[in-house]
Amino acid sequence: MADLNRRGFGKGAAALGASLLITGTRASGNIDRANDRLRIAVAGLNGRGKSHISGWLDQENVEIAYLIDPDQNVLDRSLKNLEEKSKGRFKTVGVRDVRTALEDKTLDAISVATPNHWHSLITIWAAQAGKHVYVEKPMSHDVYEGSVVLAAQKKYGVVIQHGTQSRSDAKRAGLHEAIQAGKFGKLKISYGYCCKERDTIGANKAGSPPSELDWNLWKGPAMIDAYHSNYVHYKWHWFWKTGNGDLNNQGTHQLDIARWALDKDQTHPIRAMAIGGRFQWEDQGETPNTMFGIAEYPNGQSVFFNVRNVNYTGYKKQVENEYYFEDGGKIIGDKYFAKGSKEGQPLSLPKGKVTPGGNWASFIAACRSRDPMMANGNASEAHYGCVLGHLINNSYRLGKKVPFNSRAGQFGDNKDAYEHFARLHEIMSKGVGVPEDKAEYTVGPWLTFDPKTERHTGDHSDAANALLSDPRNAGFQLPNIHQI
Repeated sequence: MADLNRRGFGKGAAALGASLLITGTRASGNIDRANDRLRIAVAGLNGRGKSHISGWLDQENVEIAYLIDPDQNVLDRSLKNLEEKSKGRFKTVGVRDVRTALEDKTLDAISVATPNHWHSLITIWAAQAGKHVYVEKPMSHDVYEGSVVLAAQKKYGVVIQHGTQSRSDAKRAGLHEAIQAGKFGKLKISYGYCCKERDTIGANKAGSPPSELDWNLWKGPAMIDAYHSNYVHYKWHWFWKTGNGDLNNQGTHQLDIARWALDKDQTHPIRAMAIGGRFQWEDQGETPNTMFGIAEYPNGQSVFFNVRNVNYTGYKKQVENEYYFEDGGKIIGDKYFAKGSKEGQPLSLPKGKVTPGGNWASFIAACRSRDPMMANGNASEAHYGCVLGHLINNSYRLGKKVPFNSRAGQFGDNKDAYEHFARLHEIMSKGVGVPEDKAEYTVGPWLTFDPKTERHTGDHSDAANALLSDPRNAGFQLPNIHQI
């Protein structure tokens, strides 16, 4: 047994009082071999948490042992709904602190659907306790968190599966296998879009948290000065201390798909930059609602990414991926367009290799087999995809204001980048109606990155490296990666 404090977890929540203990061994496989029953906890019960509960209810011989949420009202409501749906077949325990559930030696796995700033810490604690983890996207809130998760997974041998459902799509896997095999020539640009209409969040005044919310547990590692109601329970996405903007919210799916198509030996980019802004909304949100990002990899391949959230007449929703090849060919939608062709050919490709059953059943199968490589979207792939988003975001966060016009980007002689940014600019200028004489872009610097050391080098490296790891509250700090 290993004391939470000695592992750097801190002193725990005031509600718990004494220190908690967890096992510090490799996954011990508590799964009842007699009937393959798996006992799982769900942490975070709003939004995606509801989907997690439904997903696990559909799995044979899976018991939802714990529901976890710092909001007592949400917890009580979720327990009541679960009892009704399960017709009382579980004796589910409701707790407010995840560490209580992790102390249970008979618990096999935990499903994490909390705000982003909690994802990695719960995953690390669970791995150290020998529990398998299904963790919502993004797996990490910053680069260093993901590195520690990866180290914990390797040491303790647990299954960690990322909540990127496309990784369970055999059709998508087959397309990427064909691209990597060179069927369409050399891939040049893998492009992702996260263009979903959002709305302004206004500006809510700081005040006291509601009595039903354990504010200390909700914020956990996030060093937030004061409570305001825009944090709870969804709009935390648009603040840097708790979220990652839409680039690493919905965009995590399309970022992961984009990186998945690159040559298999590519891990992290070697440089990245971003341009964008938070247009039209005069609110307290911090993350951009409009962004064009670029990341370049050691082999010369690039990922482009487009975030566009401001609604307007004629808005085109795009939550999708495109692929551009060195010979001028491209894949858009389900069609391949040869260079110069306006008539795309429907794709007809064999399905690729995934663990069957969709994202929920594949995770359960991996847990029962105690095989981390069965996870559709394992810890390594999750880390690489999340870091891609973090680097683009960090360039934006270090950016400077420049006049809003089509020449604002710092793309050098990259004609492809300029072409795609120009399309975004035209939408914002002519569609949304952002005035060129009264608005500004934030243009981030090119940040160079060493994939092996996971550190920035060159210009802006000091400022960029400072963003690789968030400061954390006492009691919720990460363990040292070398002492995991």
